[in-house]
Amino acid sequence: MVALNAKTKDDVIKLCDQHNVKFIRLWFTDILGKLKSFAITRSELEDSLVNGAGFDGSSIEGYRDIEESDMIAMPDPASFQLLPWQSNEEKKVARMFCDILTPEGRPYEGDPRYILKKQLSKAKNMGYTFYFGPELEYFYFKDDQSTEVIERAGYFDLEPMDISVEVRKETVLALEKMGMQIECEHHEVAPSQHEIDIRYCEALKMADHVQTYKTVVKKIARENGLYATFMPKPIFGENGSGMHTHQSFFKEGKNAFFSNDDPHHISNEGKSYIAGILKYAGEFCAVTNQSINSYKRLVPGYEAPVYVAWSAANRSAMVRIPNFRPGAEKATRMELRCPDPVGNPYLQFAVMIAAGLEGIEKGYKLPAPVDENIFAMSKQEIKQLDIQTLPSNLGEAIELTAKSKLVKNTLGRHIFERFVKIKRMEWDEYRMQVTDYELKKLLPVL
Repeated sequence: MVALNAKTKDDVIKLCDQHNVKFIRLWFTDILGKLKSFAITRSELEDSLVNGAGFDGSSIEGYRDIEESDMIAMPDPASFQLLPWQSNEEKKVARMFCDILTPEGRPYEGDPRYILKKQLSKAKNMGYTFYFGPELEYFYFKDDQSTEVIERAGYFDLEPMDISVEVRKETVLALEKMGMQIECEHHEVAPSQHEIDIRYCEALKMADHVQTYKTVVKKIARENGLYATFMPKPIFGENGSGMHTHQSFFKEGKNAFFSNDDPHHISNEGKSYIAGILKYAGEFCAVTNQSINSYKRLVPGYEAPVYVAWSAANRSAMVRIPNFRPGAEKATRMELRCPDPVGNPYLQFAVMIAAGLEGIEKGYKLPAPVDENIFAMSKQEIKQLDIQTLPSNLGEAIELTAKSKLVKNTLGRHIFERFVKIKRMEWDEYRMQVTDYELKKLLPVL
């Protein structure tokens, strides 16, 4: 089975007939990033491609209230792919991502995919096309009830230390069948931790890829008797899982991030884009790192950047500029190292782009790079360099977000208010818990 390249409604119908597709799963995302789905039969496909498929939005996290629950899922023909794990000749299944519409046929303001499309439209009006290349890390455990690892291999280890090689290979093949170009796969730093890298592509397509990637990784793990998790910090004392997000933008076919006249090969537009990211990192952190557990990863050390700074090679800074190679001008980019893979990629990409575009629009100046290891600096040295830090927990992060005009304008009132409400409730629930740590540490002495 090879990846399919549909572009139009007619292409989808032809491919369904050619591959004997019986069911088409319609995928969309709630505001917290959870993938949702329902299926239509082949007989309903043509009507759904023209008029969309109706569903009840009142039960979807952050969507409509019960008194205004009717929604329409409008399939995107360009996202059509066969599901490789449901390829039985008698009942082949395909999927398409959907844009969510109101009953009147207007884009639904609570649809995360629409929020990203609005930012990309703004960028297009400014002459830019955005490309993203996130690196999603994850763990394999024996089941979903514990963090029992299946091996003790380390970074780039080979077999027999890395016994998950075949599972990763199977996952790569499934991802390629789903239309992704995979650059590499390898064992990560922590025991049972892994990474499969998707080649960069246009931002909306990449957000769809991220949702597909997470689904495929979990599905193939389950078929091999394992549990895959994207939880940012499942094991105390070990590196957590991040989603280092590489970003660049092109203008008139050329990489607008690149300059041959700059020591770091970054254009003035690129510098202002990074400056915008640095300015708003604290305000959008609740979106890029939306879980309570995210802030167990965002601590000094463990390769997780908490310091709002940039550097050409220093991985302790939040933004890194990968080394430039002559002849590879198109690869010049920035890497934002703080996001993690449990968030909503449509909203994560949208707030990054919005922050960077404001930097370009207003000509923000990029501060000097910090090339020393920030993790090794004293608090006084950090203060002298005026290096800010990201929020230390979800409570701090969501209150910064709640006051952010940029995030509110980017997400729109509907998603913004619901997102803040949901996350405040989550933080309140968490902070009232009595943990095992407290019982072990305090109960015997208090």
